[in-house]
Amino acid sequence: MKKAIIFVDANNWYHNVKRYLLKPGDIDIKKLAEFLCKVKKYELKEIRWYASVPSIVDGEAMYYRHMSFLSHLEKEGIKVITRKLQRLSSKEIIEKKKQIIENLDLCEKCKPLVESVFLDLVELKKKEKGIDVWIAIDMIRLSIIENKCEVCILISGDADFTPALELIKNSGKEVLVAMVPFGFSLELRTKFPYFILRKTTLLNSLREYKGKGVF
Repeated sequence: MKKAIIFVDANNWYHNVKRYLLKPGDIDIKKLAEFLCKVKKYELKEIRWYASVPSIVDGEAMYYRHMSFLSHLEKEGIKVITRKLQRLSSKEIIEKKKQIIENLDLCEKCKPLVESVFLDLVELKKKEKGIDVWIAIDMIRLSIIENKCEVCILISGDADFTPALELIKNSGKEVLVAMVPFGFSLELRTKFPYFILRKTTLLNSLREYKGKGVF
C-alpha cells in the first residue's frame, strides 16, 4: 500500500467550502483524509495543514478562535504550518483594484460607477505571504528529496500548484488533487488525477462535536 501525505491549502479550502454553503470548521479534516485514502487504497502517513494567521489587532475574538482551532488540529495529530497575514500597501491595493475592474470587462460608462460605488476593497487589504510556495516546496521535499511518501494528495483548487505537481508526477510519484466543485481549477482537473468532494462526502466528515471553531 502506497504511503500518502495530505497537504491542505487551508485558505483555499475555507473559501471554497464556504461557497458550498457549509461551515468549514465543522468538517473533520482527519475524517476526510482517512476517507480519501480508503477510497484510493493509500496508507495515510501524515496530514499537513497550511494556514495564514490573522493579527490580533484585526480582532481579538477572531484571532483567538483561529488559534483555538489550530490547537485542536494539532491535538488530532495534524501538522500545522502557519504564516502571518501581511497588509497590502496602498500601491498594491490600487493595482489590485485595477486588475479586478479590468477583468470585469465593463463598458466605459459602467466602469467608473463600479469603481466608485460597488467595489468593496476591504478584503484586499491583506495578503497571504508564502503559503502556496511553502506547500509546493514541502510537497517536492517530502516526496522527491526525502522520499517520505509515494503519493502527494493536495486539497486545493488553486492552479498555481501545477508546476510543482508536474515535477512530482514526472519524478515517478503519484499526485491527487481534491476540492469541492466550486473553485476547482480546470487546469488541475485536466492535468492530474482528481477527486471532487461532493456535499454528501463533506456531511459524512462532520466533526462529532461542533464547538466554536474559527470558521
